[in-house]
Amino acid sequence: MQKRTLGTSNVKITPILIGTWQAGKKMWVGIEDADSIKAIRAGFEAGITTVDTAEVYGDGHSERIVAEALSDVRDQVEYATKVFANHLKYNQVIEACNHSLKNLRTDYIDLYQIHWPAGSFNSEVVPIEETMSALNHLKKEGKIRAIGVSNFSRAQLEEASQYGRIDSLQPPYSLFWRYVEKDALPYCIEHKITIIAYSPLAQGLLTGKFEAGHKFDPQDNRAKNKLFQGENFERAQQALEKLRPIAERHNCTLAQLALAWLIAQPQSNAIAGARYPEQATANAQAASVQLSTEDLHQIDVIGRIVTDHLDDNPVMWA
Repeated sequence: MQKRTLGTSNVKITPILIGTWQAGKKMWVGIEDADSIKAIRAGFEAGITTVDTAEVYGDGHSERIVAEALSDVRDQVEYATKVFANHLKYNQVIEACNHSLKNLRTDYIDLYQIHWPAGSFNSEVVPIEETMSALNHLKKEGKIRAIGVSNFSRAQLEEASQYGRIDSLQPPYSLFWRYVEKDALPYCIEHKITIIAYSPLAQGLLTGKFEAGHKFDPQDNRAKNKLFQGENFERAQQALEKLRPIAERHNCTLAQLALAWLIAQPQSNAIAGARYPEQATANAQAASVQLSTEDLHQIDVIGRIVTDHLDDNPVMWA
């Protein structure tokens, strides 16, 4: 898999990343550590060398699972992790980073990201200048190689960029959720900030495996995902029917088609989660699906069956 440069840093990442929110177990059901470890390893063996995690995913459990899966090949992989919104004061950032280093069993993190802006989830509002100061210090020390932000609006990204180099933005972005295109994407293109999209399969909706009437366990975070509700869900089913022939023509699955479309967008890469090894291997294969300009246009138009009816609220969950 051809690696890409992360922003203007010297970090290279794969266009498909392994996502490990589910490996933390919290807010997910039926997850086994052994499966998570095998899935992460299978992704690596299929060419995905960049893995995304966070301190808040199961309070460090996800990071420890990543280490379990990849410690012996640390020199061949890139770790991206995140500091949560309740740890954005100077000393808290330093402490959180040290915890993550310990969990990941490494002495450096390739990409360290602010998970949510200060004030999210009733957290304390810490000036971005203070948080960036701590991140710049960690970078100078060599504990982190690049700084990124997640769930930031264009305005928040612009403000953070005044206090240091931001090399990536991690927004929710998929064929069925495209708010970032109206907001931060033009700024990212102009300033060479890499997009690392989460939920690139719209939390599984783009796989085509959820039929009308599907009920999630109330503890599953997808139970509140707006795309799985009412008319949004019905429109998604219509769009998926139109995407099927394109996927068949390319001899790929709907999921692979959706990932291939996303990584063909300007500066965009996709974080794809996997519970099982087969899923991680299939996600990796999406990088070799070659879409023509005409394919990309056709897929874009089909996606708008869903996105044209969504409001401008950037949050995917009700």
